This record gives sequence, structure tokens and C-alpha cells, in this order.
Amino acid sequence: MKSHVLSGLMAASIAVFAPFSQAIEVGQVAPAFDLPARQGQFKSSDLKGQVVYLDFWASWCGPCKQSFPWMNEMNARYASKGLRVVGVNLDEKTQDANLFLNENPASFDVAFDAKAVTPRQYGIKGMPTSLLIGPDGKVLMVHTGFKPVQRDDLERQIRQALNLKD
Repeated sequence: MKSHVLSGLMAASIAVFAPFSQAIEVGQVAPAFDLPARQGQFKSSDLKGQVVYLDFWASWCGPCKQSFPWMNEMNARYASKGLRVVGVNLDEKTQDANLFLNENPASFDVAFDAKAVTPRQYGIKGMPTSLLIGPDGKVLMVHTGFKPVQRDDLERQIRQALNLKD
């Protein structure tokens, strides 16, 4: 019951942002952000020159639980090749995010946006939403949701962004 209420509230809050934001599109420069992180501050400007898999998630999001092991795998497999995986949590309470992270550990960077400023900047309309951002800061891919059958296609796009041969 609690997760349904929370997901309904978060969906409603994202829907409220939608009229004020246009969804970011492939080819556009990803908006800059500066957010608190598990250790200090996380600045998107520190990602310049890297391929970034940016994932917006929340503790109440079912597909987010499925995406975390895959993102850990992508981080382990491609970090040394130039990939940076970053999760931006949108829970209003950091405690909810930390409980989620205790059950679904993240080996990648995690930042917190309790005021949901970043999803407005990016025009996020669903959870999770992931973006693949090139070294030039331009968006290469926008993907909403996460299903296990999509893993291979998402990895192919990461490999392509890293200029790795299939």
C-alpha cells in the first residue's frame, strides 16, 4: 500500500513538472547540475569528456530495482573504458533512498535531488529515465523504464558511445 501511495505521489509530482519543462532530446546538450552525493557534492561539470549513463530513480520504483544490478554490471565492465554511471535519486527523504541502497547496492555514483530540480531541467516524465551522454555533453539516448529484455540494446548503445567494436 505504501509503495502505491508513494508512486502515485511521485508520479503526480513529476506530472506537475512536465508542463514547465520540455523533455530533453537526442542531440541537445545535457543541463548542468550540482547535487549532494553520498560523499560530498556531485557536479556534472566533472563528467566533461566522459561517456555518462545518467539514471533518474526513486526508492518506490519497481523497475529501478531491476536496473541497479545491470548498472553495476555496466559500471564494472566499462568504467575502465570511459563510462561513468550516475544515479540521481528523487526521493524527498534521503532515508528512503538509503534504505533502497541498502537492499540494492550501487557501485556507481549516486546523487540526491530531494527538491526534484534536475528532473525539471531534463523534462523527466517517467521512472526510471536514463540518458546516455557523449563526451561532448550532448544527449545520445533517452530511455524511460527498464525491462530485462532491453539490456542488450542499452549495452550496445553504451558500447557504441565508447567506440567499442561489437
